[in-house]
Amino acid sequence: MMKGLTKLIILVVAIFMVCIPVASAWSVTGLTIDPSGSLTPNTPVTVSFTVAMASGSGDTFPSGSDLVMKTGLTNAKWTYTMVLSGVETPQSPSTGQTLDLNGFVLSYPASKYDESLTVTLEGTSPSVTSTTNMTILDVYEVDSSGSPITSTEVTQSTLVINPADVQNAVSNENTNLTTFRSDIDEKSAIGVDTTEAESDYNAASTSLASAKARPATQYSSAFNDIAAAQASIDAGEVALDKSWAEMVVANAQGPVTNADTVIAWFKGNTSTANDAQLSSIVTEREIAVSYISAANDFITNGNYDQARAKAQQAYSEGNQSYNDALARQYTLTHGTDILGTIGGVFKSGVLVIVVGIVAVVLIAVGIIIYRKRSSWDELG
Repeated sequence: MMKGLTKLIILVVAIFMVCIPVASAWSVTGLTIDPSGSLTPNTPVTVSFTVAMASGSGDTFPSGSDLVMKTGLTNAKWTYTMVLSGVETPQSPSTGQTLDLNGFVLSYPASKYDESLTVTLEGTSPSVTSTTNMTILDVYEVDSSGSPITSTEVTQSTLVINPADVQNAVSNENTNLTTFRSDIDEKSAIGVDTTEAESDYNAASTSLASAKARPATQYSSAFNDIAAAQASIDAGEVALDKSWAEMVVANAQGPVTNADTVIAWFKGNTSTANDAQLSSIVTEREIAVSYISAANDFITNGNYDQARAKAQQAYSEGNQSYNDALARQYTLTHGTDILGTIGGVFKSGVLVIVVGIVAVVLIAVGIIIYRKRSSWDELG
């Protein structure tokens, strides 16, 4: 009974071991790529690395597997040397983008041999129409069934850039910077404080100059500079919009301040402190103040268009209060409303009568002068 159970367990374990693909414990070390970083098309590239095989018990590499090396470089050439316990055995160079090494060639008793491969890959970065992420090196094992074992796969990628991408991006950002410059000059001409916007403009100019100066291999850094330039432009446009709104709100305060001066005159004189029209003047002034308060709230919330609209309403209402206060003050200090008097004359028809009389007199004088000149002509 026990013997049968033991045999069953051994059989299950054996089946389990067969069903699971065994990945060898090889590794890639000492990987160097020259030049490092992003590449421009048609750049010669050299890749060097070592594949260290398994050590200890078992084989250095499964005899039923393959060790595959691939590259995206063109004109690729693989030069490699097998090293067994310190003895170097150069292998025949291979060309092409894939190097496939049979496991039977690589398999040695790990207890007897310390095995590694030293590999040098030479190639050229490919031509591209747009910036592309390219795999420089991909090393992986394929088991006896032809399936890749990804758990031990080693890959190394880099960007192959199209220089025109950076040039186009810089050109586009230059256009944005020129537009920003125009916005600053336009707002400065109407009195907007452009100090902060100028600072952002200078920062954007510096970032863009840095992007232009970078070599093609610093593609990522160049685009970081371009992104920084755009961020500075965006921040500057916001600062400019805010300063413009703040100026319009400050201007709206002017008529209110003027109205306050005249209202203070009313309240400072006992004869005018309770004037019947003062209440409406003060109400107009309070409406203007409420609009200014709303405009300031919009600025705080970053809604600068609404802030300017409210400030314009405040300016109009404040002006109305000031003008009404001035007109009433004139009436009270001069005993009459000069504008009202002229208007009354028109309404009453008195001015029409006066104009008519003047016209008759002028006609009569003209006739008299004409007759005198005619008589002088007849006398010769």
